[in-house]
Amino acid sequence: MAVFFSALSRTKSALRSHSVFLRCMSNVPENTVYGGPKPQNPNQRVTLTHLRQKHRKGQPITVVTAYDYPSAVHLDTAGIDVCLVGDSAAMVVHGHDTTLPISIDEMLVHYRAVARGAKRPLLVGDLPFGTYESSTSQAVDTAVRVLKEGGMDAIKLEGGSPSRITAAKAIVEAGIAVMGHVGLTPQAISVLGGFRPQGKSVASAVKVVETALALQESGCFSVVLECVPPPVAAAATSALRIPTIGIGAGPFCSGQVLVYHDLLGMLQHPHHAKVTPKFCKQYAGVGDVINKALLEYKEEVTNRSFPGPVHSPYKISPSDVNGFLNELQKLGLDNAASAAAEAAEKIGRAESSGDGSTASD
Repeated sequence: MAVFFSALSRTKSALRSHSVFLRCMSNVPENTVYGGPKPQNPNQRVTLTHLRQKHRKGQPITVVTAYDYPSAVHLDTAGIDVCLVGDSAAMVVHGHDTTLPISIDEMLVHYRAVARGAKRPLLVGDLPFGTYESSTSQAVDTAVRVLKEGGMDAIKLEGGSPSRITAAKAIVEAGIAVMGHVGLTPQAISVLGGFRPQGKSVASAVKVVETALALQESGCFSVVLECVPPPVAAAATSALRIPTIGIGAGPFCSGQVLVYHDLLGMLQHPHHAKVTPKFCKQYAGVGDVINKALLEYKEEVTNRSFPGPVHSPYKISPSDVNGFLNELQKLGLDNAASAAAEAAEKIGRAESSGDGSTASD
């Protein structure tokens, strides 16, 4: 029995050492200087089943296009249904005039960042231009990468030409959920002659509805309707058994999508003003708040009022300061010792007086 308890004691000791090792080696930061991501509840994850249920009940579906971890966390907190990681990152984040330049490797960075931040929404990744047009094999291979390497739940592809319909069908048959996209398809600006609304003539309106129906028959779980007149969007929504997601398509779709930066009024840069669509409602003026904060930061750094004692939290005791000064002098670093002594004196005076500034007069 004594041998048993001795072995048990050694086992407990080993487990304690192992747990300390795991804690220290964990990739989740401890609450020291930086905090880590908060745990998420996987039971709350939005799925295609949830979207179908909302559609069947006539409940609008909320979609936001986002490109990085912070914005994905915001979507998660707000309870947005779907996060679309769009190739519009080419314009909004990378500063291009169109969506065409962005590559699959660049998009993978965005997919992964969003996947780390948004644990609740269904994640849909855009297939960028040039990654699915050549063949169904290319389309399926790219879609597989979006899920396996990017952490997405589904993909979105643009257009309704026979080759796009075939690609959508092949991707669905490969076991990957597909969202279609008709109306204004930004990747097709070469043939559309720019970012032009669609469905404004009889023939164009009928084509929008027919294309949406074809995408439904290919197996798409939803279709984005972009920049089409509201009656055309209403007709497509009525004709389809799957939800429509409108963007510049009026209020009669099954859901709506806007870009994170656009709806927040994030950017006031002339380039962004040039590419921000007319249909976008700004729910906040975050860009103005950011600009004001940056100007205040610049001013406080310039006049040396930041950082003050409150934002200089890491302390060294007076005795250690003296020891530090002695060591600096031994090294022949008299100027450095004087600078350290002066800094310690200023910090001490500021803390005693409650003054937040340590600036020189």
